[in-house]
Amino acid sequence: MRSARSLRQLALTAERSLHHHHHHPPQRSAGIIGAPFCKGQPRGGVEGGPDRIRAAGLLTGLQRQGCAVKDYGNLTFEDVGADEPVGEVKRVRAVGGANRRLSEAVQAVKKDGHTAVMLGGDHSLAIGSIHGHSAAVGPLSVVWVDAHADINTPLTSYTGNLHGQPLTFLLHELRSKVPVLPNFSWVTPCLSARDLVYVGLRDVDPAEHYILKLLGVKMFSMSEVDRLGVARVMEETCDYLTASGKKPIHLSFDIDAIDPSVTPATGTPVAGGLTYREGLYITEHLCQTGLLSAVDLVEVNPLGDATEDGVRSTVNTAVDLLLGCFGRLREGNHRPEFDLPEP
Repeated sequence: MRSARSLRQLALTAERSLHHHHHHPPQRSAGIIGAPFCKGQPRGGVEGGPDRIRAAGLLTGLQRQGCAVKDYGNLTFEDVGADEPVGEVKRVRAVGGANRRLSEAVQAVKKDGHTAVMLGGDHSLAIGSIHGHSAAVGPLSVVWVDAHADINTPLTSYTGNLHGQPLTFLLHELRSKVPVLPNFSWVTPCLSARDLVYVGLRDVDPAEHYILKLLGVKMFSMSEVDRLGVARVMEETCDYLTASGKKPIHLSFDIDAIDPSVTPATGTPVAGGLTYREGLYITEHLCQTGLLSAVDLVEVNPLGDATEDGVRSTVNTAVDLLLGCFGRLREGNHRPEFDLPEP
């Protein structure tokens, strides 16, 4: 029979391990960069995204859920003057210069110890955001939530718009497919095809489909989301990405991944997208991995064809997605130090 002393020790050990397992997660901190940039695509207005997202209460929402916030303000981008197309590719100098500036800004935010939040702007900005993130922390996993694959090369793009090409500049496997472009010499590929997962695809060009199959990229189109459900999709996404070790996760979220009935204020809406709830689930799930290290929220365009109600719905959804990235749960949250007042 055990002595009373050893029983007491057992109880103490059990209590200690209980405390150990129920510690509160470390406080999250968000470093916010506005990137009011629209030259990766033809329509004006998307440069108004960062200020509209802030005005809808992003910072107070984050602080209310116990998140530390540092707003680095909006980047300014130099005017590159006459930006003639290079072959078929449009506004190359502007996009290259803006992304270099963004890469440096993201590196600074990561050096300060925050989860980087890049408010776009169009999706060509993912070049600088992911490049800067990787330069700061090393190899990454990327979850790309989007209606589009954005993996055209400068030679396969139908439009020549760089917001449909960012992944080509980032992937090691596509290095040989990228021609020399002005203002792009600073970009070195930093992502392996094995570390990329798509969620929400439903408008993919034939050349992009060929590239995705050729590289064996993991993708969950809307057909898979319908078939498996979003919970299973996110479980498989995270299992796949962590199978070879736990790299920091970069979430690049194009607001057009969500169905345009909810987020109509965007440049290239495609019917049949993620519901509001599925979008939130994606951000909640990635937050809970503890690996989320940077987020892009791009392609909110307050000046498109959407009504003012449509703009409000789009912007509020963007805010809610970002709050989900920083620990907001739909069942409710309270701060660790919360205490009920005495009567």
